[in-house]
Amino acid sequence: MAVIGRMNSLQVVKHTDFGLYLDGGADGEILLPKRYIPKNIPSEIDDWLNVFIYLDSEDKLIATTEKPKVQVGGFASLKVVDINRVGLFLNWGLTKDLLLPHSEEKRPLQIGDYCVVHVFVDKRSRRITATARLDRYLDNTPANYKVAEEVDLLIVESTDMGFKAIINGKHWGLLHKNELFKFVRAGMEEKGFIKEVRADGKISLSLQPVGQAAASSLSEQILAKLREQDGVLKLSDKSPAEEIAALFRVSKGNFKKAIGGLYKQGLIAIHSDHIKLIDN
Repeated sequence: MAVIGRMNSLQVVKHTDFGLYLDGGADGEILLPKRYIPKNIPSEIDDWLNVFIYLDSEDKLIATTEKPKVQVGGFASLKVVDINRVGLFLNWGLTKDLLLPHSEEKRPLQIGDYCVVHVFVDKRSRRITATARLDRYLDNTPANYKVAEEVDLLIVESTDMGFKAIINGKHWGLLHKNELFKFVRAGMEEKGFIKEVRADGKISLSLQPVGQAAASSLSEQILAKLREQDGVLKLSDKSPAEEIAALFRVSKGNFKKAIGGLYKQGLIAIHSDHIKLIDN
């Protein structure tokens, strides 16, 4: 049985002038229109093709070799390309745009806006549909993450405290403002790190390694920058936080800890307006 809204590996069973028919199992034969038949891939009878399955305008199953930006069950930031009384239509990489019904909007959107959505199959119509109401599709059970664990983040929206992000396509997390040392916006995909899993289940995130890994990484960056600049760096423990963040994208506190560690190891000297490699 073919899975709607996902890539499927299906076998060619019939050639016609207008395309190939693929074996959809319990769903019967599924048409792959001629315009989607790959020219550089064999497509003889009994060959297998990787195709995406969806419903056409007549609600019949159809296949395409186009690959969407997101499959059913996933989350993505997509651009609004059209709006009518039924809903909004999003560009998701296929010729047929993805429907976001007005009932599934979270905030008013206009053509050209981007929106983070979840993609699902409507049980009644079997149509692939998008929703901006994400909470019901994220896991509310306690997360089993470890502090300092690297994760995949999808930035969703800004709040008074920072930015909400989806972790590994499963859980909500929060990037606090004091952890933002680079530009971020809704829709960006970033590598991040678990900073804290609180007793109430809420998860704090960082875009930088945390704990010992963070200290080691930052120390190596500082030493590398010192070597690039002939052993002298015009930053110190008294430098403005903005200057430190601009160069290393870390807080002043973390920078002070790192240079303090390098000082204790005898690798650098700390002056009021700069640090210096000892061997220089």
